Amino acid sequence: MRVIAGEHRGRRLAAVPGKGTRPTTDKVKESIFNMIGPYFDGGWALDLYAGTGSLGIEALSRGAERAVFVERDTKAFAVVKQNVTACRLDDHAELYRMDADRAIRTLGKRDQAFELIFLDPPYANQKIVEEITLLQELGLLADGAWIVAEHDVGDQFPEVIGKCVRDRASTYGDTAVTLYYYEADPET
Repeated sequence: MRVIAGEHRGRRLAAVPGKGTRPTTDKVKESIFNMIGPYFDGGWALDLYAGTGSLGIEALSRGAERAVFVERDTKAFAVVKQNVTACRLDDHAELYRMDADRAIRTLGKRDQAFELIFLDPPYANQKIVEEITLLQELGLLADGAWIVAEHDVGDQFPEVIGKCVRDRASTYGDTAVTLYYYEADPET
């Protein structure tokens, strides 16, 4: 596993020991960034089920200003911290060891919206629709935000969740990626 492009291109990332964490493959990660735009000019990213931190680190490498990494598993959290430090991104990262729901509610108390959100939960326990709804309710989505949901290929999601509209969905073996685009006021 490595950083695909940008400032930290080619940097190897540590994996979480054991089989409890399913990292996003380089092929899927590259496809995700090709779909949402290969590079960014600032903005904040939220890596809600960080695992190794690979998606948030990739966003930082490609020009995101700051990333918030959320991971509840102790071993995975240590790997996220290790990978962020190895890429010298500590000044651009915030790390929280807590579950996704608590993290969303905690972040909702701040006046910060995200331009890019990664949702890559354990497939058997995904609550993607509920989480996208809560992100909107708590004002965590910037106008024009992208939400990248990685999930089991058998999961189906609605075309519209609040003001988030499904842009596209792609499959990669047993993995599917669904992209939602958020428009705060699509009428104007």
